[in-house]
Amino acid sequence: MIGPRERASLRPLLARPGLIVVPGAYDVLTARLVERAGFPAVYMTGSGVSISALGFPDIGLVSLYEVCVRLEQIAGAVGLPVIADGDTGFGNPLNVLRTVAEFERRGAAAVQLEDQEMPKKCGHEPGRRLVPVDEMVAKIEAARAARSSPEVVIVARTDARTTHGLAEAIARGRRYAEAGADVIFVESPETPDEMRAICAGIPAPTLANMVEGGRTPILPQRDLAELGYKIAIYPNSLTRVMAHAGQRLLEELKRAGTTTGLAAEMLTHGELWDLFGRREWEMLEAKFVTRKEP
Repeated sequence: MIGPRERASLRPLLARPGLIVVPGAYDVLTARLVERAGFPAVYMTGSGVSISALGFPDIGLVSLYEVCVRLEQIAGAVGLPVIADGDTGFGNPLNVLRTVAEFERRGAAAVQLEDQEMPKKCGHEPGRRLVPVDEMVAKIEAARAARSSPEVVIVARTDARTTHGLAEAIARGRRYAEAGADVIFVESPETPDEMRAICAGIPAPTLANMVEGGRTPILPQRDLAELGYKIAIYPNSLTRVMAHAGQRLLEELKRAGTTTGLAAEMLTHGELWDLFGRREWEMLEAKFVTRKEP
């Protein structure tokens, strides 16, 4: 599609029965792969943006502007609802007002905010510190006030499980739901029983974060649905596979002096360009570009 896209909404998916499976993407290429594979939504991963755009780890170094640039690119390139990772909202509730307004303007269908202090850390790393509950509640209220359309979904994340225990995490999740968050994301539960307790104890749709090698067990999608989850995100799976594949190719090129041994694992030249609308551009060229007779 050429030109601006109408923002896709996450709310119809939330209203339907069943688990919403949402892979993570960090740029237009990975978002197009998610769309081509037939998934209903895409998660713009903050850690993936930090890694791919800046070469920094996920420790809160990326700016609002840098995230907005990538969000606008992704949302403009796919017809899927985009869940955008807003980290801590880039400051206090006043910063959240601007963050949500900018994310909505750039095409986000949902904005995720978390209750860590700045600078934040990856949700499966030690050393995280949380803001008081009342401060996060104020951020949620600011987020609701900032959105111009009620279609924009507010996802509230708490990292309290690791720092304060399961009971506090559930209590925070309940409080954030009462403040108006549409979806609650309790980070890094450590057993299926904890995951079930989270879903049972919070009166709002819940989100499971599937991070391979993280604190939370990776469960089949049918089990996540049975536990009570509404959304399952796979934020960095694609990032890590792409990095691994790239490393493998470069090692092979350095070792063998050629890439032919991995050619069968590559998209063909045509498949790659078709992913980015080659046929549509060819039709536009035929329609609008004046050709001179030989």
